[in-house]
Amino acid sequence: MNIYVLLKQVPGTSDVKMDEETGTMIRTEHKNVINPLDENALAEAIRLRDVMPEAKVTAISMGPPHAQKALREAIALGADEAVLLSHRGFGGSDTLATSKALAKALVTLAGGKLGKNDLVLCGERATDGETGQVGPMVSAILDVPVVTYVRKIDCENHAIVAERVVEEGLELIKASLPAVVTVIKDINQPGFPTLSGKLKAKSREIPVITPLDLGLSSDDVGLQGSPTRVVKVFRPRLSRDTIMCRQDSAGTAVDNLISFLEERGVV
Repeated sequence: MNIYVLLKQVPGTSDVKMDEETGTMIRTEHKNVINPLDENALAEAIRLRDVMPEAKVTAISMGPPHAQKALREAIALGADEAVLLSHRGFGGSDTLATSKALAKALVTLAGGKLGKNDLVLCGERATDGETGQVGPMVSAILDVPVVTYVRKIDCENHAIVAERVVEEGLELIKASLPAVVTVIKDINQPGFPTLSGKLKAKSREIPVITPLDLGLSSDDVGLQGSPTRVVKVFRPRLSRDTIMCRQDSAGTAVDNLISFLEERGVV
């Protein structure tokens, strides 16, 4: 069984910056972290692997070269392998272009087709985009089942049984494999890297895959391959007019306040 975990390196939530010219996020090497919900997905993949001796966990990320740091951290946490999709051609990809690249990478790593016991895990959403679209899009492109908002998962013979959160409460779903599952933070508590894991991560070579390796052109990924994009980035200007009403024995301040509210249709 192959368990693939889609990881995204995101800026710290207080350090998100946008390029106002291109409308894309600035992804510098400093203060970047693994998307928190993807950490939950990785921890769950490792848990499933540990109860299925023949299973293997592969972490996959798409981003700049320094995203290798996130993948090395994934190996330190327990992942068996890691692969990075990185090239200038991927720059500016929206959720659809990203999903196309990740889906193509999954098929390539699986030897042309996901196996009957293969599972793809990822966080329900990323803290930088908050769209929650990549997991379902990857499943649609691969034409495999998707189960979202999962807080518990178990594997059976060629299938998974997942408990997911819905508005009415909880829902129990059985889906055939291969499948894509997006998890929420309630599924587990991610652990910490071990010393042996850090040593393993330090020496591990992480393959880098380009659009050419996946048979993708500039029409498939990057800004050109993205049907959605940020048209304009600007900072809102706040202006406030302050009116001071001082209370006196005649009640003038109260009358002025009532008149002010009546003019604006509040009362």
